[in-house]
Amino acid sequence: MNIFSIFNFQFFRSCLKSMRLRTLPLSLAGVMLGAFIAATHQSLSPLTVVLLFLTTALLQVLSNLSNELGDTLHGTDTDQRLGIHYSLQDGDMTVPQMKCLITVVAVCCALSGLGMIWASFGTLFGVEQAILVLLGAAAMAAAMRYTLGHNPYGYRGWGDLFVFVFFGLVSVCGGYYICSHPESGLINTLFNNSGASPLLPAVVIGLFSVGVLNVNNIRDMKTDAATRTTVALKLGARRARIYQTVLIVGGWLLMIAYTALSATSWTAWLFVLTLPLYVKHLVGVWHREEKALDPMLPLLVISTFLFALLSGVGMIVGN
Repeated sequence: MNIFSIFNFQFFRSCLKSMRLRTLPLSLAGVMLGAFIAATHQSLSPLTVVLLFLTTALLQVLSNLSNELGDTLHGTDTDQRLGIHYSLQDGDMTVPQMKCLITVVAVCCALSGLGMIWASFGTLFGVEQAILVLLGAAAMAAAMRYTLGHNPYGYRGWGDLFVFVFFGLVSVCGGYYICSHPESGLINTLFNNSGASPLLPAVVIGLFSVGVLNVNNIRDMKTDAATRTTVALKLGARRARIYQTVLIVGGWLLMIAYTALSATSWTAWLFVLTLPLYVKHLVGVWHREEKALDPMLPLLVISTFLFALLSGVGMIVGN
């Protein structure tokens, strides 16, 4: 692929298709909620917030592109795949082109992440900054290694854990820390008894994010059985649906507990408006099979984004 390829509309459309931009609301939900929690007790730097969102979006795109390449190289994406077909599977992009695109996105992600740290702290040098750089490198590696490389963790049933950690704990707590970097340090802040701690909301977003992956894996159980191991395959169809119910209900119970302990205004309960969406999602998961489960994925993604948005707005308005 040469530089002039980007001016080819067909290639550009193929790139957008493989970037799976519809997945961005889920990845942005966590950092958005973390930023909202930080904003309840201090003003935020607009540049830091913009770079936080940009870095998160680039990480998600990097993950999507890497997953497509990994599934293609491992022979997982076949004509029998029940989900949406992307550029490599449809022959709209070659493997070398995809590798080049992944390299470009990875470089942009790293630069954006470094810019985010600089905007937040005013320097790239220091213990906190070094830890954040290492955490960012780990996030990039996790994004790429889900299905890429030899023995990827997404093929060994570890996807749920990594999604919980990076989409939940790292996303919310990291977003909070980048926006506020409290003097007491992140660990002390996470385990304090005030409403400022982002730990419980981070667990909630992590559980919902694992739910998105689990629905995807329930849908693909038949095609995944030959090439990979997932939690859904280990549990079986019925228990995987029970697992999905536990993830969603557990997330809601934790957020209700967090709000009951920390709310100073009724507006903190605005997230309850999304409850019908989650009910609809669970009903669909229990009554649909295989490809019919497809609509349940974007429904949970949008529900989680709105949940985080309304939670954050409620915190700010009621503060």
